[in-house]
Amino acid sequence: MLSGIRHAHSGLRWIVLILLLLAIANAFSGWRNKKAYTDKDKKIHLFAMIFVHIQIVIGLIALVLNWGSKVTLSMSNFYMREHIPLMLVSMILITIGFSKSKKIADSAIRFKTIFIYYTITLVLILASIPWPFRGLGTGWF
Repeated sequence: MLSGIRHAHSGLRWIVLILLLLAIANAFSGWRNKKAYTDKDKKIHLFAMIFVHIQIVIGLIALVLNWGSKVTLSMSNFYMREHIPLMLVSMILITIGFSKSKKIADSAIRFKTIFIYYTITLVLILASIPWPFRGLGTGWF
């Protein structure tokens, strides 16, 4: 079961990254072109936020299932000090950004708010993923 959860967590990161990039591009385009905020825009931003939340939940399940194992203990420096805290902060920021944007009537400011919060979220996520080139013993999938 743990292996399946790990693979789901690892593979889902690509969907999360693609959705975040789509949401950021959509928000930037809407902000710069001063277009009206539509239900389509809301769905793009909402799906990006939902998938970030799903990814975090799957990661926390993997952590709980793996708690106390040699893998968790040997990787504790990265995962406990960097990966988990930054991912939780990312989830909080994307939620704040989406929630704040719902209260804004002006479309341009709404798009700008989404753009700023989602971009910060993306940067934090990219910085805290255990990429293979970081030498943490993980793969691309």
